[in-house]
Amino acid sequence: MHRKYTMFINYPMGYLKWIEIEESAPNWNLGQLRSCSDSKDLLICAVVKSNAYGHGAEQVTSLLPSADWFAVNSLDEGIELRQYGIKRPILLLGHVLIERLPEAVKADLRLTVYNIETLEKLEKILNHGVNCRIHIKIETGTGRQGLLPRNVPEFIRMASGIEGLEIEGLSTHFANIEDTLNHEYAERQLRLFNEVVETIRESGVSPAVIHTACTAATILFPETHFNMLRTGIGLYGLWPSRETFLSAQSNGIPVPELRPVLSWKTRIVQIKELPSGSYIGYGCTYKTSRSTRLGVLPVGYADGYDRRCGNSAHVLVRGKRAPVLGRICMNLVMIDLTDIPEAALEDTAVLLGIDQNEIISAEMLAEWTGTINYEAVSRISPFLPRIIVRRG
Repeated sequence: MHRKYTMFINYPMGYLKWIEIEESAPNWNLGQLRSCSDSKDLLICAVVKSNAYGHGAEQVTSLLPSADWFAVNSLDEGIELRQYGIKRPILLLGHVLIERLPEAVKADLRLTVYNIETLEKLEKILNHGVNCRIHIKIETGTGRQGLLPRNVPEFIRMASGIEGLEIEGLSTHFANIEDTLNHEYAERQLRLFNEVVETIRESGVSPAVIHTACTAATILFPETHFNMLRTGIGLYGLWPSRETFLSAQSNGIPVPELRPVLSWKTRIVQIKELPSGSYIGYGCTYKTSRSTRLGVLPVGYADGYDRRCGNSAHVLVRGKRAPVLGRICMNLVMIDLTDIPEAALEDTAVLLGIDQNEIISAEMLAEWTGTINYEAVSRISPFLPRIIVRRG
């Protein structure tokens, strides 16, 4: 089912809580990442899995005219993109159930494969005269999905013998390129991948698309680019890590200007005065030490606002910071408006984004909750409306 969205010049009316997607930011970020390579023929695969990292897959893909490919994790995500009218190549990064492979082939989705059982099922499907393009994922040290190098020759032989099956791509994924300033492990993975690629080519198979570069690799290591970038977090204007940024700076690498795509907002639904000594929220974890002007927000952990934000986070109201008081509830958050006397009922409260000269970034949310910016945004509920906005 298509999620409805609208384009607004100003803030939307009629919503209690919503996500704003900056109209020009995704394609800008894609251009910044493309500029990390000197190759004019380089393809860019925009990773829009997990509802575009929480941003909204339908909205984000509509704002990426310069993306050559899209990548998702699951079959259902891929079919959904086709239903949105996307004709460009779509790569599935995750496993497709054997019994659902006919659906993937029918939707003309590229499959990431590493299981013999997948090949056996495809051989039966393709005997009926249909075609399929696959990307073989090589396990080089991440310890997740992927074909071990020693099993590659036999896998290639089997895949090559299936009529209608095209080995279009080869890929791998780096385990430790974002979290460190020492990239020896990533370099070791790249060497192993190159050895596997050479072995495959010597067997007479030359896949057209080679891709290993996530956002961090795109920025830091041109040798990982091959002929397609597979960029995720940077597309949304977020850095993979502080270490990635510092690595670029310390090595004299041009630093792309990434613009955050997402803002998360709600409204104040009640304001009331509480005397000093009042308890707030479940578990009575906060006790006021002064007369407090309390604001109530209609958002909670059911929307993806982490429970660990209780008594630690801030939201922005009228360009000022309002501390979060007490535990985060399933559907409610309480904030301190005592130092923002001008705040009024149904004012906008910014959970993530900019308000005048103040900002709450995905990195701040992540720090308050002991996680990373990826999780802070990707866990935002898909049921919240995503609004495309155009700012001056």
